Amino acid sequence: MTSTSILGPGPPAKPHLLSTKTTSSIFSWWYWILSLLRPSKSPKMAEIKTWTVTEPYLNIHCALGEGPFYEADRNTLRFVDIMKKHLHTVDLTVGPGSLKTLQLDMPVGVTADIEGVDASKKILVGGKSGIYTLERETGKHELLKRFYDTEEKDERLRSNDGAVDPEGRFWIGTMNDFWVGEPQPEGTIFRFNTDLSRYTARSSITIPNSIRWSPDHKTLYFVDSKKRRLIAFDYSASTADLSNERVFFVYEGGGEPDGCRLDVEGNIWQAIYGDSCVLKISPQGKVIGRVDYPTKNITCPVFVGTELWVTTAGGDEEKYSGGVFQSRCRGGRSKGLQVQTGKGCSRVVRSQLVP
Repeated sequence: MTSTSILGPGPPAKPHLLSTKTTSSIFSWWYWILSLLRPSKSPKMAEIKTWTVTEPYLNIHCALGEGPFYEADRNTLRFVDIMKKHLHTVDLTVGPGSLKTLQLDMPVGVTADIEGVDASKKILVGGKSGIYTLERETGKHELLKRFYDTEEKDERLRSNDGAVDPEGRFWIGTMNDFWVGEPQPEGTIFRFNTDLSRYTARSSITIPNSIRWSPDHKTLYFVDSKKRRLIAFDYSASTADLSNERVFFVYEGGGEPDGCRLDVEGNIWQAIYGDSCVLKISPQGKVIGRVDYPTKNITCPVFVGTELWVTTAGGDEEKYSGGVFQSRCRGGRSKGLQVQTGKGCSRVVRSQLVP
């Protein structure tokens, strides 16, 4: 910022004792010193685009809303309340009044479509003890594969977030169940292959969260919530091998990174639990945007075309806590990325369910 001073008339000037060249040199020296002391504008901050959401689309006070999944063929949104053991579905064409809630008998952290199976009837879920098929009309479920082989671990842990990879494998993170209290580093990231074999990708994690892939399928991103960081791996789509683990982004605020989604340009839209926002992070790891919400516990985003929707948590703590919010995020080309086979369909158990 520059300033201009206008001086009024003064007494006659005295003769200079220094030459014009010397005076110019002294002024240049002082300008250089002042430029070092003057605070400069941060180019990164100037590039941040912000959006503000003022009210929810659904004000249903989820205790722990999570796992939003857009069903494009029916224009419906499904999501879960892990603590209340609910599966919610809302028809976006009809509006908020179309909300349907299915009461379950176990906590479900994440859902996925199954390739070749009508998702309005049956889906794949990460539940209390492993992965299950779930009938959406009745809530009846069938355990397909356990997370653990011991009853003690089976009891202490539950599923959290997860996703389907480009080849139809189902990745899920586990963490301590609510009754355990403060989460301990007992969680694991599992990969369930298309033949239902189980592979341990990482262990000893406190809160494993979203797992996502870059548009070219060459990078896997994983959110380690307790350590407030996003981890990146080189990823082989054909073998699912992970290599070159590195820290991609560290959140330095008071909250914790929770769920995330990628757009078609490779930007990560990262929910921040406790800090009322979703951050837009570039493929280079820089914050380039922020969506602010009127409640603090933002859990997970999902794209509905170019609209960003989020689930939240908190029950009745705040006026809008636990609601579902819609943001159009105008001013960019932020279309959601669907990198998975069959637009998010899992090939796990397909051979058992499809003739």
